[in-house]
Amino acid sequence: MLENINWQNATEELSEKGFVTLKSVLNTVQCEELVALYEKPIYRSTINMARYQFGLGEYKYFNYPLPNLIQTLRNDVYPHLAKVANLWMNVLNINTVFPENHTELLAICHGHEQLRPTPLILKYTEGGYNTLHQDLYGDIWFPFQMVIFLSEPKRDFTGGEFVLVEQRPRMQSIPIVLTPNQGDILIFTTNFRPVKGTKGYYRTNMRHGVSKVLSGIRHTLGIIFHDAK
Repeated sequence: MLENINWQNATEELSEKGFVTLKSVLNTVQCEELVALYEKPIYRSTINMARYQFGLGEYKYFNYPLPNLIQTLRNDVYPHLAKVANLWMNVLNINTVFPENHTELLAICHGHEQLRPTPLILKYTEGGYNTLHQDLYGDIWFPFQMVIFLSEPKRDFTGGEFVLVEQRPRMQSIPIVLTPNQGDILIFTTNFRPVKGTKGYYRTNMRHGVSKVLSGIRHTLGIIFHDAK
C-alpha cells in the first residue's frame, strides 16, 4: 500500500509547499470497504455540520480500536512526517520535538488528557460543503494530517473541491484548489508552515475546507495524528 511511495520526494514537496498528494495509494476495493464502514456502529460521535455552522454535511469520529487499515496508515505514515515536523519547528525556533513513532505521540496526548481518537469519515451530498478551519483539538497537535479520497470526481460527485487557503502576514491570502482522485492521499499542514523570507523564516497560517458539492455523494477519510480532549 505504501511501499511504492518515494518518501524523499514526497517529504521534500511537503516541506516546500505545505501539502503533497500521494497518488493511488488505496485501490478501489479498499475505498469501497471504507465507505461501507459509514453505516457501521463503530463511532464515538456523529457531527451534523449545519448544527455547528461548520458547513453542510455529516462526519463521524471512529472509536478505538480503529479499523486495521486506518491504524496502519496512521502508524506507518507518521514517522516520515515527524522528520519534516521537527525540521519546521527548528527553522521557526519553536522548542518542540515530536517523537519518532506514533505511539509516543499518543502517549504525550493522553498525558494532556487528549484521549479521544480523531480519525473520521465524512459524507457530503448535493449542496454539502465544509467551511475553512483547522483541526487542533487541544494543546498537543501534530503539524500534519491526511485526507484519503474515497470517491471519484465526476463519476461519484461534481464540485466538492478540496480548498486550502494560505494566510500570509500583511499580504493577501492564497487559495489552493485541489481535485484528487479516488485512492489518493493528500497530506497537508494542520496549522502553519514556514516560509523563507529576506530576514529568515516566518509563519503562514493555513486553513482547509471543501467547496460546495454540485451533485452526487462525496466520501473522504480524515486521519489526524493527535488525539482530542
